[in-house]
Amino acid sequence: MDQVILVNDKDEQIGVMEKIEAHKKALLHRAFSVFIFNDAGELMLQQRAADKYHSPLLWTNTCCSHQKVGETNIQAGMRRLQEEMGFETALKDVCSFIYKAPFDNGLTEHEFDHVLTGVYNEEPKLNPDEAEAYKWMKLEEVKKDIESQPELYTAWFVIIFEKFYEFISQ
Repeated sequence: MDQVILVNDKDEQIGVMEKIEAHKKALLHRAFSVFIFNDAGELMLQQRAADKYHSPLLWTNTCCSHQKVGETNIQAGMRRLQEEMGFETALKDVCSFIYKAPFDNGLTEHEFDHVLTGVYNEEPKLNPDEAEAYKWMKLEEVKKDIESQPELYTAWFVIIFEKFYEFISQ
């Protein structure tokens, strides 16, 4: 059973709950979003797998998920990067924010999201249960594409891109 860490608006743990229940109740919980760049300054985007319980086949940041109890943001980011994209690299915690995004399936993401960045220059080994595809894009290209086709991207990715562009741009 996947659990999430419930937090208050200061990111202090106040409990744990089964992931789907927390999303049904729209309770604030801890999460992270990883942004991997290459030496050319391109961002590795992930297309979410077709079978994901929300936002299937939408483009998003390199990977994202929820921390486990006792796990640091960096440890969680490195774990999921390996599980979803099949590689490891050093990460740094650059900023955090709270967002709330309801989905058509009755679930709501209400997350205290930590944004992590890292550098990697090789090809990922995608886990087909998590990622359908990937691509490298310059941040300026991503920004233009979000402006013209926001429906192709996850809600949190659009929020991060709008509000935290200066933190993720290198």
